Amino acid sequence: MFDNNSRLERKINRLERKLDLILQHLQIEDADRIDFTEIDDLLRRNKKIQAIRRFRQLDPAAGLKEAADAVEARAKAL
Repeated sequence: MFDNNSRLERKINRLERKLDLILQHLQIEDADRIDFTEIDDLLRRNKKIQAIRRFRQLDPAAGLKEAADAVEARAKAL
């Protein structure tokens, strides 16, 4: 049982390293590292569409729905 878990963890770690290399090669920033300062400011000023647009500029790989969902979640947290 434990052997399968540690093997699975090693595979996941390997995949994460590969994904990091791909993101770096394509010059795509990790969505977890987005600086939400500008987005928060736009949301405080009730400029949700501009916040979504800014999110997509910061994360070019994000689709419209993904960006809208992320900004909506951020707005609820403010």
